[in-house]
Amino acid sequence: MSSKPTVRIENVVASVILNQYIDLEAITKNIPSVDYNPEQFPGLVFRLDKPKTATLIFSSGKMVCTGAKSEKDVKKAIKRIIATLKSKGINIVGKPKITIQNIVASANIKMNINLEKAALTLENVMYEPEQFPGLIYRLNEPKVVLLLFSSGKMVCTGAKKEEQVYEAVKKVTEKLIELKLTY
Repeated sequence: MSSKPTVRIENVVASVILNQYIDLEAITKNIPSVDYNPEQFPGLVFRLDKPKTATLIFSSGKMVCTGAKSEKDVKKAIKRIIATLKSKGINIVGKPKITIQNIVASANIKMNINLEKAALTLENVMYEPEQFPGLIYRLNEPKVVLLLFSSGKMVCTGAKKEEQVYEAVKKVTEKLIELKLTY
């Protein structure tokens, strides 16, 4: 057996509820670095360099944070945005309710995968090499979707917690080895 699979979190998407009206015009006046063009899109885009994220803020008090590399970074980004808004005179009451919506990760099991054989052996798979080179594998536990490539590389999407990504990659790797689908 080869070395342990490598896993890298690529993107964490979270929704945030502030439960209050947010004056987007006031934010634009006080923080000129934000992008706000209400004729094109109803939300304001607040970008951070550390952690590198883009957060959409809507007047309803709802926010969507994307680009974070961990759950911890999502919390840091939201904390920084709220602190910045408060420091610029934007009144924020209460605590934000943060919900992770999706975690996307890449992985490499460092072995090749026989996708043709995997398509015939595994359940809940879709493989149409003329359409897409990867095998789509839906796991029920944890509830994620993995794209498996013959190179041994994978993309995992749909996780709500980072540990689900690691659990899914471990589970799939073990199953591929057990069923002799790797070489």
